[in-house]
Amino acid sequence: MPLRCLLIDDNDAFLEAARVLLEQQGVQVAGTASNIAGALRQAHALRPDVILVDIGLGEESGFELARLLAADGQGGHRAQRGQGVRADVILISAQAETDYTDLIAECPAAGFLHKPELSAQRISQILNRQLRAGQPGFQLAGIAIDRLPGRRGQAYARS
Repeated sequence: MPLRCLLIDDNDAFLEAARVLLEQQGVQVAGTASNIAGALRQAHALRPDVILVDIGLGEESGFELARLLAADGQGGHRAQRGQGVRADVILISAQAETDYTDLIAECPAAGFLHKPELSAQRISQILNRQLRAGQPGFQLAGIAIDRLPGRRGQAYARS
């Protein structure tokens, strides 16, 4: 079963390009949204493995969405079984990570991904880094990584 991803971005052209790219690389894009309300609805309805959230959502903030998802048990810190959707949140932006260093550090997301570097491999690296660090989401990250192409049968253990 492929990794299921929810894409959140206010740019329709990016959403389509990212969908095509990730699906060619074996990631199932379960859905998309362009604002916080739509993202929360989609996260509850689709129960993705990972949620890619653009930092700049027009008048809204991807950081705020990441906090809402974490508080709701959607991302970042895990909810107990049966509560909400258990998904890792990865922040994305066309801007460099250094433009947001302090905000990213304070955010409950699994990591940051620069849009020009978007790929199934980079998503895997971020989830794997979280796994190695023993961060919340350990079990899901292990499952998600195993679902990426070329990762089947590989075991991941905390070091």
